Amino acid sequence: MYYPQHHKFHIPVMGLAYTIDTPIKVARFGISSAISIVEDRLVEMMRKHYYPVINQEYHPIRTHEKDYRAKRITDYLNLVNTIVQVQIEKLRKTAFEAGSEITKYFEMLPDDSLLKQLYRKMIKTGDQPEKSKIESYLRTQIIPGSIDVNIMTKIDRENYNQFGELLEDGSDAVAALRGYAKSNLSDSSVVFSAGMNPRLYNYLENCEEFNINEDGCFTKKIIIKVSDYRSALIQGKYLAKKGIWVSEFRIESGLNCGGHAFATEGYLLGSILEEFKSNKQELMDTLFEIYNAAQQKKNNQKLNYPPRMVFSVQGGIGTHEEDDFLHRHYNMESTGWGTPFLLVPEATTVDEDTLKLLCAAKERDVVLSRNSPLGVRFYYLKGTSAEREKLVRIKNGKPGSPCTEKHLGFNTEFTKEPICTASHKYQKLKITQLQSLHLPAPEYKKQLNDVLDKECLCVGLSNAAAINYKQTFIKKLNAVNICPGPNIVNFSKVVSLQTMTDHIYGRGNILTDPNRPHMFIAELNLYIDYLKEQLEEHAGPEQFSKKKKYFTSFYKNLREGLMYYRQVPGISGASGNQFARALYYAGLELDFLNYQYGIEDK
Repeated sequence: MYYPQHHKFHIPVMGLAYTIDTPIKVARFGISSAISIVEDRLVEMMRKHYYPVINQEYHPIRTHEKDYRAKRITDYLNLVNTIVQVQIEKLRKTAFEAGSEITKYFEMLPDDSLLKQLYRKMIKTGDQPEKSKIESYLRTQIIPGSIDVNIMTKIDRENYNQFGELLEDGSDAVAALRGYAKSNLSDSSVVFSAGMNPRLYNYLENCEEFNINEDGCFTKKIIIKVSDYRSALIQGKYLAKKGIWVSEFRIESGLNCGGHAFATEGYLLGSILEEFKSNKQELMDTLFEIYNAAQQKKNNQKLNYPPRMVFSVQGGIGTHEEDDFLHRHYNMESTGWGTPFLLVPEATTVDEDTLKLLCAAKERDVVLSRNSPLGVRFYYLKGTSAEREKLVRIKNGKPGSPCTEKHLGFNTEFTKEPICTASHKYQKLKITQLQSLHLPAPEYKKQLNDVLDKECLCVGLSNAAAINYKQTFIKKLNAVNICPGPNIVNFSKVVSLQTMTDHIYGRGNILTDPNRPHMFIAELNLYIDYLKEQLEEHAGPEQFSKKKKYFTSFYKNLREGLMYYRQVPGISGASGNQFARALYYAGLELDFLNYQYGIEDK
């Protein structure tokens, strides 16, 4: 059965550790969130932490056990689910009094929620029988937020047994999916991010847990994170042909986000959302026709109506006004608030030192780096313990990190077995190669920096939980890195869960910069900077010529997006003049780039 969520926002996955136990912190208040499940050692560490918390004995799932990765994930998700269900039962029985969790549950709901209005009626009424009647009803309406999981599809390394034999269906992403599928989570979703992975999607076909129920709903649902409409259509069709329904498309800004950034070819979020809005029904009808045919072939089952499909958006949202516009104008069912929640210890798991860095972060401190071994651009907060440790290793002539987890080991440039480009082994081999090429000094420095930039993410993005819960993740490796979106610079203090929720729903304001640009303007400026960087890197005549078609398309898409923003009524809200002025200056900057590089043919 489908249970409607009471909140209008969700907390997306962040890093590895930062939302690893977020459902335990927020689900009982009806807030949905996502756990990254690719790092099974972190999952095992969390099992070790939480079993004693609920007075149960912890039994390790060791690496020599068959299918240990999937087993660790299944058990941890079952554990999280158990904890949340106990919390919910306890919350339902608490008294409606100041400071109680049941009061907090209803006070945090959006003001236009029918339950919130009924709660207010209950508070005001002096009729005791009526008050008791409403109280009883409200208790029955308390449901937890969805406990979702995230699998980054690109992290899908092959795994082998002790005899060196390839494990069938044993790759990282497939094992993680199996772990989730076998868990007892219900009315839950797996979020696939970072694009299509045919092996992973093909495995889905064999998972009965994602089949439609008799009531036309799903126990376990599929969410696809996309950065444009075309990607949604391609991935949706691929899965529909296999009899797999996508229950949600989660649209994310290509650049105004946290973690790995997958820039579009200059397509801006507003234009992308408009395309989804205009083609929503066509997308649903197209996918349903393919899905229904697959169901008939697979199960001899024909559906009369398409299953439920929703659309959500995330990436750089910072005010209630922006949030409300996304819901009203684009009909988004939910909005993702990620980066700001890094400053909410009641919701996320961030160590104290990193928390202080986040609070103090300025624009210059959050960079679109090349630090990820995946070779994908990666938002990165400077000044972390991981960055300091990396610089010390370079200074001591021992660049690179010990590679204990190997989840990002994909490079076979020098070795038969894939290794990680952040590892000491790879960087030593690569630097030796660069030295032998006798490159011109500027080119050598550029390529050397590309090598040295790479940083271990498996450990760095996991250690915050180890530090907070006084656990050992990897012995003698305690450094932390973190990947907030650029939006972090607009939030500078640690706040409570209720304060952040009040900010989202317009009942308070915790922004520190009154001149913060609108989320659409912030993204537009990020794309202009990105285009400028790409043009500078390919400024030579031969290089530019090879990329000219790309640059022209990028420029035209930005121009069209800018024109779109000028004609959307109500888009700027109270900051109309500031929004229009920002568009004007962005247009001038694009014109100058076109003049400087000759991007568009006359």
